[in-house]
Amino acid sequence: MTQALINRNTVLIIRPEEMNGLITMEEAVDAVEQGYREASDYPIMNAPRRRVHSPDGVRLSNFPGGIPGLGVIGAMSRAESVAHDGTNQEYPVREHPVYLLWDSKTAKLLAIMMGEIFDYRTGYSSNMAFRTGATTGAGVKLLSRKNSKVVGLFGSGGQAFNKMIAIKGCRDIELIKVFSRNPDNRRSFAAKLSKVLKIEVVAVEIPDEVISGSDIVICATNSNVPVFDGRLLEPGQHVTTIVGSNSQLVEGGWLKEGRRENDDETVRRADIIAVNWKESVFSERQAGLWGPLQAKIINEDKIVNIGDVASGRHPGRTTDDQITYHFNNNGTGAADLAIAKIVYDRARAAGRGFEMEIAAAGTQE
Repeated sequence: MTQALINRNTVLIIRPEEMNGLITMEEAVDAVEQGYREASDYPIMNAPRRRVHSPDGVRLSNFPGGIPGLGVIGAMSRAESVAHDGTNQEYPVREHPVYLLWDSKTAKLLAIMMGEIFDYRTGYSSNMAFRTGATTGAGVKLLSRKNSKVVGLFGSGGQAFNKMIAIKGCRDIELIKVFSRNPDNRRSFAAKLSKVLKIEVVAVEIPDEVISGSDIVICATNSNVPVFDGRLLEPGQHVTTIVGSNSQLVEGGWLKEGRRENDDETVRRADIIAVNWKESVFSERQAGLWGPLQAKIINEDKIVNIGDVASGRHPGRTTDDQITYHFNNNGTGAADLAIAKIVYDRARAAGRGFEMEIAAAGTQE
C-alpha cells in the first residue's frame, strides 16, 4: 500500500445551488467591516485585485486575501467577457466566481466554492452585487451621518437593489429617490424595492433630484463617464460610487480613457475620501481618483483605506457638515473571504456540498 493511500485528505466542494440562503445582507455588511478592519491590522494578509485580459475581451479577476479572526486565507477568482456600448460597459458573459478557502493557521484546504452568494430578498445576480452592496453598506455605516433618512440613487439594476438592502440595514431610511436612463426600469425598480423594504421609493424624472435633499447619494451604474455634477453636492452628504476602472481597458484599446462615475468636483469637495484598497488606485490607475491626483486636484494624503476608519486609525467623519466620499473602487479578498467563510461554515453545518477525497499534500500515488 502506498503512502498516498494511507494519508488521505478531504476538501468540501460546494456547488452554486448549495450556497443559497446561508447569509443575509446585514450579516455580510458586518463581515465586510470585520474583513477591512483586520486588513488594516494585518495588511500583509491582503493584496490588490489583479486582472488579466485576453485579446478577445475576456477578463480574469483575482482577489487574494484573508481574515485572521475568521481563520481563513484564500482567493476568489472569476472570468467575464467585457464589451463597451457608447458610455456604458456591458458583460455578455459572466461565469460563476470560484472561492478557494484555506485554514489560515494550518494551511489545510477547506473548500472550493462555486457560484454567486446572495440575500434571499435580492435573488441571484451575476455581477458580485451582493459583496459590492455589503461593502457600500459598510461605508455608509462608517461614514454617513447616523441620522440619515433619505437616499438618492443613480441606477436601477442588481447592484442598486443590493445596495439599498444594505443601506436600509445600517440606517433608518425613510425615503429613496431613484433615477436611471430608462423611465420604465426606474419605475418598476421603485415599486419592487418599496415592497421589499416597506418604505417610500420614488422614481424621479431628472438626475438633479437624486442629490437635492438626500443624506446619502449612491451611484450603481455601468457608466464610463461621470453621472452627476459634484457642484450639486450639499454639506453633510455621504457619496458612494462603484466604478473602479483598470488601466488595461485603455491599454488594450477597449476604451479611450478610464471609466469613472465621479467628476473632479466631487473629489475636490470631499472632506474624506475612503477607498477599499488604496494601492489599487495606483496599480490600476483608476480614473476616478488617478485623474484628479495627476491634475493635482487632490494629493495622496487625502485618500484613506476604509479599513483604517473601521479600525480607528482614521477618525472618519468628525462633523455633520462634512462631505464624505466612499470610492468603492474594487473588491478584495478581505471582503470576499469574510463572506465566503460564513457561507462555508453554514454549508458544512447544514450538510451541503460533498467531500472530495484527495491525497495528502506531499504524497505520491
